[in-house]
Amino acid sequence: MNCLTLHPEKQMNSVLNMCRPRSYKSTDKMSDLICENYALLQVLSRFGVSLGFGDKSVREVCEMNGVDCNTFLIVVNFLTEENDRMQDHLEELSVPALMTYLKNAHHYFLDFQLPAIRKKLIEAIDCSGENEVAFLIIQFYDAYVNEVRKHMEYENEKVFVYVEQLLRGEHPEGYSIGVFARHHDQINAKLTELKNIIIKYYPASGDNQLLNATLFDIFSCEEDLASHNRVEDYLFVPAIMELEKEAK
Repeated sequence: MNCLTLHPEKQMNSVLNMCRPRSYKSTDKMSDLICENYALLQVLSRFGVSLGFGDKSVREVCEMNGVDCNTFLIVVNFLTEENDRMQDHLEELSVPALMTYLKNAHHYFLDFQLPAIRKKLIEAIDCSGENEVAFLIIQFYDAYVNEVRKHMEYENEKVFVYVEQLLRGEHPEGYSIGVFARHHDQINAKLTELKNIIIKYYPASGDNQLLNATLFDIFSCEEDLASHNRVEDYLFVPAIMELEKEAK
């Protein structure tokens, strides 16, 4: 039957099903995940999964790399489906595996991506002479990176240590994951201001390709950090709340 002859409601459902992101399974080829959504390369890296897996399935690749397959798929589907309601899957999630993912993400942001953007930014703008806008751009960027570093170091040194204590069966007092959740601020305000300064006020001259490429990296970093925060808010925090209930 031609789709044009379908009932309008069925036509709409068909279109919605075609547009809806697919939910990945353990039997899918890992290579298909990456080819269909290249942003998942970051997820692979943060779980410690190496490339070169041929046509192996998600489960096979996870087993080869010592990664909890359920946790890997929960994160992948959470990010690709953009669905914040993941409570039904919390019992399948491995807290140690998720913490490994989050710690590796922090290492990537602090030790690779943010320094790389700064280096590229300095090359793209004229920092010589008395270019006040160029000075302001670097100043804003450094202030933003300091905020991100402070935010992530708190998680590394306080939150993750607390969770590791829970996992060992200890019952630390005076702290709970609710304290972290209430103060888990979004660290994007300065980055938004930085983008506006570059787009609206930087007096570009000559070839702007490097500056535009740097700005593209800043946008990508912003999206990546937002996704990272969502994983913490909607997967990590609820999972630790359940862990706290078990500890009590």
